[in-house]
Amino acid sequence: MAQRHLDPTDPTTAGPVAADALADYLRAQATEFLRALRLHRETGTGTTHTGSSASPGEEPVDAARALRHAARRITGTLHTFRPLLDPTWSEALHPELAWLSGTLAREHAYAARLERLLLALHRLSGVTPFPTQAGVAVGSTAGAPSHPAAPPDRSNLTVGAAKAGALLERQLTLARTRSHSAALQALGSSRFHAVADNVAVLASEVPLTPTAPTTDLRPLAAAAHERLCDAVTALPLLTAGHPYLVEALVHGLSPDPAPHPQDAPWHHVRLLLRLRRYAHELLEGDAARLDVRMLGAGTALNRHRDASEAAAAAAAAARTPRIAPATAYALGVLHADQRHEVEAARFAFQQSWEKKAMSAR
Repeated sequence: MAQRHLDPTDPTTAGPVAADALADYLRAQATEFLRALRLHRETGTGTTHTGSSASPGEEPVDAARALRHAARRITGTLHTFRPLLDPTWSEALHPELAWLSGTLAREHAYAARLERLLLALHRLSGVTPFPTQAGVAVGSTAGAPSHPAAPPDRSNLTVGAAKAGALLERQLTLARTRSHSAALQALGSSRFHAVADNVAVLASEVPLTPTAPTTDLRPLAAAAHERLCDAVTALPLLTAGHPYLVEALVHGLSPDPAPHPQDAPWHHVRLLLRLRRYAHELLEGDAARLDVRMLGAGTALNRHRDASEAAAAAAAAARTPRIAPATAYALGVLHADQRHEVEAARFAFQQSWEKKAMSAR
């Protein structure tokens, strides 16, 4: 008989949690959002880089990232605990925060994708690393291999790697620049100001339903955990149990520009894992315990997302009209390398998840 996945959010494992915890969590995230917004307005860009105006040893401050993180936590909490919140208010705020966090995430995503792809090209071809606006440091391990991929034909790869890198840099830097402009435009829009006003109200008043004060939060949090478990059960974990599946590359090498058909369920699990983490934070508050197994699973799914999107970017660049055969070859090798990384991430997730299931008794 299959063992039930026990979880700290399971209502059978602890006493009830009152709606006050929900209100406190939402107020705290709203306060973080407003603090990041104030920082963004004070600095102009929202980013202070160590070595410029930051004090020695001070961590870089990224207001846009803090805004994004707070928006995601509020959005996720509105989704998980929506039966306890005023429906008109929550259904209006939820999509607006999702729009904001998505808009703010794109610039960073393009920069990280470019860095990952250029480092992978360097690793595969052995040529000098390409300078990027993402700030690739000498000796950086971002995008480093985690699997023993078969070595490509370096003589052919080296010929096309430089041009492939230049093409990727042009395309992704342009996308990053456009995303930066879109983010600045969004932050200055009336739409954003309306969102900020609603979050400011949330920082002092959470619109709960009349029945919320007498409702236990744990069943709703446990339901989020069960949705995650059900989605993981639907994944092809038996396939993911064998690393570096070359046959899984067949779909990715198709000329079809649509997203890889196998990736969507894994991205969905990543989203559900995030929602489960936010519910865990809400229920346990400052006493929240570090769940190493869930952390490992989340890291693997983040790596899966990054590799799948990098592979798609390489495939898109390879479809550029009139590129040289050597350039197309380098991009094809790069695409296959990133799809191998996707398979490796699925294998790592499977290992983390099975360890968690085995520990639940």
